[in-house]
Amino acid sequence: MNLAWPRRVIVATIAIGIAVPSAAAPWASVGDSQLRSDLTLLNDAGIAQVMVSQWPVPWAGVLAALNESPTLDAQPRYIREAIRRVRARATRETAEGGRAETLIDATNRPALVRGFDAEGYGKATIQETAEITAGRSDLHVQLGAIVGQKGQHGVQFDANGSYIAQRFGNVQLYGGEVTHWWGPGWASALTYSNNARPFPQIGISTTGPLRFKTPLLSWIGAFRAEALVGLLDDTRIARHTLFNGIRVTLNPMRGLEIGGSRTQIFCGSGHPCNLRDTISLNNSPTNPSKTASEGEFDARYGWRVGGVPVEVYGQIFNEDSSPVTHSFTSYLAGGSVYLPVGRNTMRVTGEYTSTIPTQNLFGFGTVGYGITYTDGKYPDGLRYRGRDFGFSLDSDSRLITLQANLTDTADRNYTLSLHRALVSRPQTGTANPLTTTPVTINYAEARVVTPFKIGILSVSGRIQDDQLRPARGFTAAAEVSFKIRVR
Repeated sequence: MNLAWPRRVIVATIAIGIAVPSAAAPWASVGDSQLRSDLTLLNDAGIAQVMVSQWPVPWAGVLAALNESPTLDAQPRYIREAIRRVRARATRETAEGGRAETLIDATNRPALVRGFDAEGYGKATIQETAEITAGRSDLHVQLGAIVGQKGQHGVQFDANGSYIAQRFGNVQLYGGEVTHWWGPGWASALTYSNNARPFPQIGISTTGPLRFKTPLLSWIGAFRAEALVGLLDDTRIARHTLFNGIRVTLNPMRGLEIGGSRTQIFCGSGHPCNLRDTISLNNSPTNPSKTASEGEFDARYGWRVGGVPVEVYGQIFNEDSSPVTHSFTSYLAGGSVYLPVGRNTMRVTGEYTSTIPTQNLFGFGTVGYGITYTDGKYPDGLRYRGRDFGFSLDSDSRLITLQANLTDTADRNYTLSLHRALVSRPQTGTANPLTTTPVTINYAEARVVTPFKIGILSVSGRIQDDQLRPARGFTAAAEVSFKIRVR
């Protein structure tokens, strides 16, 4: 293979990162579990109403909430520590001035389970970032290369995270490759997550929580909304396939978030491409949709038990438009406890995810194998570059997760994750591209994230007692990620 062009890409992106000044990112991106834990505590305490089940999270809403809250000094010590970290992060991310950023990530084996804090997509990644902000306009250039991504050959050009955004009042238009996480889960999100690499898209979103002022709608409280449409430009049977998604998250009372979304793939070679088919909500056995559409609903509630913060959450993911009958529904449920450790807290989370869909909502007697991320009209399924848009174990799989996350007084972050993964079923066949033979894998990962003045170092170790077929047996992996920031 001719490696001249990847070398030129890497050299060029490094030059861009060094030469171009940067400032003021408009949102906090998917991937930082410490930031998400802090925002969850502040959200449920009524200090920063940011809605943590819909990412990315706009910085404008976070800063406005912290500046408007009059009771920060009266909060418990762990809340004040969370405020300190969030305020420092938001101030740094939105500050004017020049900045260049380099990311280097390397591993001998990419992670099997891609949770909210997942890192590289392949065995090696190099990426250069530059940001420019002028008033309400943001340009975020993030270019590099990925080596060793499963199902992809050679060196892949990487523009993940690149976008241009323009704010108009309380809304924001953007275009680029933006990673999303829709749902309250920490280890999994069923409908839209960081499992697949982001694709070229344009979208519109609120810049922070908004409220209706009319009596008819004011009862729903604060809300966030987003809509997007993108091009699946990978190698597909139906070329030029499009993807769209819309999500609305409500916060009708402190600690309670209710979210709903609809996603679909549509158009593409060999398929009709008109507005009527795109907006149709009918997808019954007698009148099937001409698109591959999915509906999703989730809820999260956080409160304090004896002064200890607690959250419980759930998500359902429907193949059809009816949420009750003939729904072919996948499920996610979990909860977290934030235990006091010194002046900080340790988050302990338990989570269960199943993409073995039941024919009727909570009717666990009849299931439909091989359909969660696969659609007869679109043989490539709800996937991009070989990975589905949501759950990292794909169709007909289950994942049980126990995770502990702690930040110490030096802002080092420690995460220990224990997983039991049941990947695929005998009836699945080729509908799960990870493996055609079912396998159960016990899997553990430990990670330490250490901040420095010039960047962030993340070191992970992973072990598992079996592997996706055709490989077999025990295996271990290490991953090192270093993000260097120069102002």
